Amino acid sequence: MLVPIFTLKLNHKINPRMVTMGKFDGIHPCLTAATQAGKVFIHNPHTRGQRQAAHRLSQSAQDSDISLLNINQAVSCLTAGTLGPNTTGDTLLVGTQTNLLAYDVHDNADIFYREVTDGANAIVLGKLGNIESPLAIIGGNCALQGFDYEGNDQFWTTVTSLCHMHGSRFGYALANGTVGVYDRTARYWRIKSKNHAMSIHAFDLNADGVVELITGWSNGKIDARSDRTGEVIFKDNFSSSVAGVVEGDYRMDGQIQLICTSVEGEVRGYLPASKEMKGNLMDSSVEQDLIRELSQRRQNLLLELRNYEENAKQAVPGASERDTQMGVIPANTQLQTVLSVRAATESQRSHIELSISTPNETIIRAVLIFAEGIFEGESHVVHPSAQNLCGSICVPIIPPKDIPVDLHIKAFVGGKSSSQFHVFEITRQLPRFSMYDLNVEPEAPQPTGKVTFTINDRPQRVVMWLNQNFLLLEGIDTPDVTFTSLRGGGLLTISMLSTSGEITLNTDDIDLAGDLVQSLASFLAIEDLQAEADFPTYFGELRTTLTEVDDYHSVHQKLTAAIADHSNHIRNMLVQAEDARLMGDIRNMKKRYIELYDLNRDLINEYKIRSNNHNALLACLKSVNQAIQRAGRLRVGKPKNQVITACRDAIKNNNVNVLFKIMKAGTASS
Repeated sequence: MLVPIFTLKLNHKINPRMVTMGKFDGIHPCLTAATQAGKVFIHNPHTRGQRQAAHRLSQSAQDSDISLLNINQAVSCLTAGTLGPNTTGDTLLVGTQTNLLAYDVHDNADIFYREVTDGANAIVLGKLGNIESPLAIIGGNCALQGFDYEGNDQFWTTVTSLCHMHGSRFGYALANGTVGVYDRTARYWRIKSKNHAMSIHAFDLNADGVVELITGWSNGKIDARSDRTGEVIFKDNFSSSVAGVVEGDYRMDGQIQLICTSVEGEVRGYLPASKEMKGNLMDSSVEQDLIRELSQRRQNLLLELRNYEENAKQAVPGASERDTQMGVIPANTQLQTVLSVRAATESQRSHIELSISTPNETIIRAVLIFAEGIFEGESHVVHPSAQNLCGSICVPIIPPKDIPVDLHIKAFVGGKSSSQFHVFEITRQLPRFSMYDLNVEPEAPQPTGKVTFTINDRPQRVVMWLNQNFLLLEGIDTPDVTFTSLRGGGLLTISMLSTSGEITLNTDDIDLAGDLVQSLASFLAIEDLQAEADFPTYFGELRTTLTEVDDYHSVHQKLTAAIADHSNHIRNMLVQAEDARLMGDIRNMKKRYIELYDLNRDLINEYKIRSNNHNALLACLKSVNQAIQRAGRLRVGKPKNQVITACRDAIKNNNVNVLFKIMKAGTASS
């Protein structure tokens, strides 16, 4: 089995997801991690006795190999790498909920210290697109920001979290315990755990030339999974939660090790497998578990085969009652499914009804449905009581979003008195826009929002798209149609001019409009699509949000200035209080310290106000960013990217009128 080549026990707690490796002098790799009380420790066993404490750095009293970097705020993320053109080694980047510090460990100096209003929850360092210099890319609450070596903000976009593996393949981990691998838009595999993935990393652990996805979990488990299948090829366990997974030549012997750390400060290093161990990283106990699992599956299959043989023996004329007890069913038995739209009633919400039935006198004992994103736990079981058994079962389904979903259905089918049942399996796809009903109330108000665009295609192709993406029992033969939304009750009208190819989508839901545009463009293989849009209600709410952003910014600046003034006042009062103490003037000393106490209380209250203002500002900024993305989704290809870029430029220039013009027309030009 694969065993650690070294193990360290550091006397410092390690914050989860805050571990990195850096060559700060350009030569020696140093394990760096965030610890409690706003500190970052740097473990460097290679140059003992050569370091001196200075500026932010101080030596650990517990371990001479560790230097402590005082941040004086709770650290939320960190990384290390090459940022500047003239630095000796790697730059250490430390993020908090309000600031980003770029620090030169070798020279004990700040490179830059920037305020990050959106917070810093994750950080990576590297090159992006056609920007020549490396960027420190910060993932905040609702946006990404990219800073260059001088601290200039060179990049801004929405947040996404990825772990690059090779080529176009990447791994991902979600907050709900899901880990998986994508190649572009195709998902290779995914697994879901009750534990949380604390860190993911790409590393070729079995030396087959292809990196595996290494995951560190909150229960202390480390596992390595094949990038192609998700099969576990190696696992190990810490006694506490994993803090981070990195790689580096930590023994300085020319071999890269996988380095895993726990929150208790334990560090383990692993070398890739040798030629003798290649493909055999699991220990013997794991192999025994696999053998036991296969043996159990064999027993289950033998039992199932025995049941089939018993059924075959009983399938003779004149033994119908016993047949049903043994589960014998007619040869023409099959599972039939129907999906239909059901409007709301007094006793039930609007939903999609899945009807499952058999064509003869057999009964359905139970139904299991597996569907991603619809049911809690991604599965649903219907198990009627013995008094209500029949040949059909209806299951209400309420998709939370407009996405196509595969319904994997398993049904237990048998006779009315059967003690053994046949398992029928079938898969049905729920269309993307299934929560829309053709039945329209005559008095329903018409939507005021709309999107208009032109395509070079026949109306029949649009009809095909409608029949595939909406739940229409009988189908339609015209692209002019009106639906009622089962979620909000609003109307959706789709119309097309056959002469010009102009399509108009009337709806007050800008998200729905964007989904429709993207779906239709994908179906018709349209690469670039410009559109004009107007959503008076939504744009009015956005204008109010932008006004609130300005107000929050103004309050933020005033509070920052007030806190700076109070800080200077505190400094002066503290000097006066100490002068009075040294001169024996106890009366004035008490007076100054009472004033300091009152001022400190005021500062705490101002900080609470500033914190609430900051959270409200973040919520507004998130709404503005979502509005830009929604405006972009009304277009496809280059026009989409142009709209997003132009909207961001308009916000940077504080030009609200141009912003709305771009959202409506797709361009700022007249």
